[in-house]
Amino acid sequence: MPRGGVIKAVALCCVLALLGAASAAGEGALVIVNNIVLRADGGFQPRALPRRQFAPIDFQGYFDIAARSGGQPPALEEAVIDFDRDGRLSAGGLPVCPAARVAEAAPARARRVCAGAIVGTGRIEALIGGVLPASSPLTIFNGPPQAGNPTVVLHARTTVPAPQTFAIVVPIERRPGEFRYRATLALPPIAEGLGAVTHVKVKVGRHFRVGGQDRSYVAAHCSDGVLRTHGRFSFADGTIVDGSVEKACRAR
Repeated sequence: MPRGGVIKAVALCCVLALLGAASAAGEGALVIVNNIVLRADGGFQPRALPRRQFAPIDFQGYFDIAARSGGQPPALEEAVIDFDRDGRLSAGGLPVCPAARVAEAAPARARRVCAGAIVGTGRIEALIGGVLPASSPLTIFNGPPQAGNPTVVLHARTTVPAPQTFAIVVPIERRPGEFRYRATLALPPIAEGLGAVTHVKVKVGRHFRVGGQDRSYVAAHCSDGVLRTHGRFSFADGTIVDGSVEKACRAR
């Protein structure tokens, strides 16, 4: 396939920190495109959901990116994720954490100063220059709204080969049609372009009370037996992986 071509991979199963997707059978997915090998799995609980009313859910997942030829994979530059209309985010009443507040903070300090805004946690790993592994705790904060839409702030800090803090604003756009939300994650260069993400694992979910009422950051219902996710992933070598997956739910 020529540089910059698009591969349509219906079997694609990718998870981002606020994001968990898996095959309908609940098994991990494997996608090989050009020099990229992507493995992912994820899920949500509970699987039994009301048919019409929204109910709280939590989800978790991971993805691994490797080079088919060995060594360091191409760097992931952008991920655009669309979420089924059967899902809903409820951030009203949660504290927000502006990116600037944690832009220079180590992970433990970031979690302290914005504890009330945490909606997910996990871990991220990268490879620098093909030989140096780097890793960091990953924190997902509820961010300030933009143009009336919710955002999250992804926070991590690496120390290899030198300290670098990431506080990435991810806008979550409300949309008409089959998918309710679109999250767009633009990844800045790691180690001045020498690094590439190799592993991300996240757990997303936050239960809280507002005005004496119980609320959940993520909720869903099961109107047609599946929750759908569509993803488009762009890599530094020009490869684009684009596809959709379905995760089964059970109406109750």
